Amino acid sequence: MKNEDRCEPNEKASACCCSPSDAATQNSSDAGGKGATGTVTSSLTLGDHLGAWKVRWSIGRANYKVVPGLYALGNPGPDSPVLTSANYKLSFDVLRSSLPGIDAWLLVLDTKGINVWCAAGKGTFGTAELVKRIAVTGLADVVSHREVVVPQLGAPGVAAHEVLKGSGFRVRYGPVRAADLPEYLSAGNKATPAMRRVGFGLVERLKIAPVEFVGALRIAAIVCVAIVILSGLGWDGFSFPRLLSVGLPSALMFLVTAVASAFLAPALLPWLPGRAFALKGLWLGLGAAAAAWAVTQSLPALAPLTLGAVAWFFILPTLTSFIAMGYTGASTYTSLSGVLKEMRIAVPLQLAGTLVGITLWFAGRFF
Repeated sequence: MKNEDRCEPNEKASACCCSPSDAATQNSSDAGGKGATGTVTSSLTLGDHLGAWKVRWSIGRANYKVVPGLYALGNPGPDSPVLTSANYKLSFDVLRSSLPGIDAWLLVLDTKGINVWCAAGKGTFGTAELVKRIAVTGLADVVSHREVVVPQLGAPGVAAHEVLKGSGFRVRYGPVRAADLPEYLSAGNKATPAMRRVGFGLVERLKIAPVEFVGALRIAAIVCVAIVILSGLGWDGFSFPRLLSVGLPSALMFLVTAVASAFLAPALLPWLPGRAFALKGLWLGLGAAAAAWAVTQSLPALAPLTLGAVAWFFILPTLTSFIAMGYTGASTYTSLSGVLKEMRIAVPLQLAGTLVGITLWFAGRFF
């Protein structure tokens, strides 16, 4: 998946004996040894909320982890349920904050800091790691029962029969959302049809937009600098006034298109024509290019630059197509095989469109 650590449509963002925040700096996959690695509560601190906000804006995201192991939530005993999670701290915090007043054991797998859904697709939230974590923590000596609850979104990576064979523990697949766990547990580990349904509404889609926004902004900033500088080129050499009259408006158009598409693509996802995300994003770029053409033809300083204006019909659609395709790894609309198929088709076309657009844009500097 392109967004291996972004796909979290169902994860929203303590006082601990062994604080997950402190544990984030430790990387040993076997840290904690047998028994409980630490004790946590369902209450999130200001630091937890701040950390969740930061990773949603791609700040420190690669190292937002807790130590894999067995955590005691509240005051669990031998009969308390065992709930599994990833060692991505956002996933861990969502789980524990959804269980106020519930005593449970939280078995955290080493997913290399990736959330449950993506880690299941990559195999790090998988059968082998679950069997290993059960053995490493000595779970069989901690609880009297032999059941672990695995998030439904982790099911692609966990084969229940192999876990039973390798550890003696039976796997129960819990609900999609951690918020449904209290009801699920009180019903004797039974999920309603609604608990099995995976949604991807507007709020959930916009939650993942900041990460794409930051990524798009980084790329756009570099490209905008290049546009401004190169816009000064022409048959008469380098013209500073042309840099201001042509370069700055062009760079601004590119920047606005990149930033806007990072939010518009997920917001308008269900209504943009086509099934492929690359195609959905293409429409946003065509709209931006049409607006750029209208502006170009209405401004005397830009009207002669027809060839350069045509270039934007290649550059902007490929830009927005690529940005929109970034959401394939965070959506319930497609599968891993669907993502790979789309990328095989779309990426070469995007590269070709970019090359044609750049060629036309450069040509427009001299013709």
